[in-house]
Amino acid sequence: MSSLCPFAKGAAGEGGCPMKLGGRNVQHSRHEDKVEGDSKDGREDKVEGDTKDSTTISPKCPFGYDSHTFKLGPLSCMLCRALLYESSKCVPCSHKFCKACISRFKDCPLCGADIEQIEADNDLQVTVDRFIDGHCRIKRSHVNADSREVVNEKKNVIYGDVSMERGAFLVQQAMRAFHGKNLESASSRLSICAEDIREQLQTQGDAPELSSQLGAVLGMLGDCCRAMGNTVSAVKYYEESADILSQLPTTDLELVHTLSVSLNKIGDLRYYDGDLQSARSYYNRALEVRRDAVKEKANVSSQIIDLAVSLAKVADVDRNLGNEDVAINGFHEAIEQLESLTLNPSDAALEQRRLSVLEFLHKQLAVERSPDADSSIQSS
Repeated sequence: MSSLCPFAKGAAGEGGCPMKLGGRNVQHSRHEDKVEGDSKDGREDKVEGDTKDSTTISPKCPFGYDSHTFKLGPLSCMLCRALLYESSKCVPCSHKFCKACISRFKDCPLCGADIEQIEADNDLQVTVDRFIDGHCRIKRSHVNADSREVVNEKKNVIYGDVSMERGAFLVQQAMRAFHGKNLESASSRLSICAEDIREQLQTQGDAPELSSQLGAVLGMLGDCCRAMGNTVSAVKYYEESADILSQLPTTDLELVHTLSVSLNKIGDLRYYDGDLQSARSYYNRALEVRRDAVKEKANVSSQIIDLAVSLAKVADVDRNLGNEDVAINGFHEAIEQLESLTLNPSDAALEQRRLSVLEFLHKQLAVERSPDADSSIQSS
């Protein structure tokens, strides 16, 4: 995988790209997983000021969010660690959390007091929404290199630095909420991000980087819908993500991974619905994308493992469709790919994944001798 997430350019300053988890970039989470800013360097952002001239000020957000300190304080939920969504307070202790987060508790997780009831805190939610629509809507002005005049803007202030652009910030908050199981919050933040990117595409026209970002965000929205049990919406988002990404040059490995993941996830949902022909179609599309990627960059170990996973998925469907010989050939090809792969000692995570997929493949070849063999494989 590429070390560059499609939103990395929007994440400058301390903390870096919020898509990096465990030393890797994530785009729909590695279950297959996808999502950040729209700036070129993240260094000059503007808001309307009180004078006609552009003025550079210290990198301080009026809400306390800047590149040196990331402390949302009372605007964040201590349970999901994301911006409050449907802010609610416990009665009688008055400690505040997201509604979805605190609804899982009978005692306040902060002080331990019995929760007699949960009340909406509309005033606090208004402040949180103002934060999103205010600070997070800071956008860089178009500045003439010579005159430093801002085009079509009479009043503005240039921030000397901010740590993240709007898209990067929203995605970071969505990921925190998703991992905190606050799916409504994650979906809301991602929807705002997707809307922003669509608006930029309308004004800027064909912009591959923006399209890549939109594809990633839509994939994450699909993950949210899938986790909430809304498979119809999940498929819709995955399909739109795949349609957008399939029109972009597939030279970037991160894009290839995101595209193939979206296709595989649609295949998974079709598979679980019993539509094996449709599942095979999507799995095979993902397989072809990964074959082409390996042809371009055969020395990327993660691509080889991804290819083997796709081979296994197609073969598994072939077996269920009654095409046993075709399935066996697919399993054997996947094993050959993995056994020919030599990893560096430092690639412990990849080696663990390689061995896990190999174990699955060998079980599939032994399925006639052991009908109870595990026939599941992690979506990739």
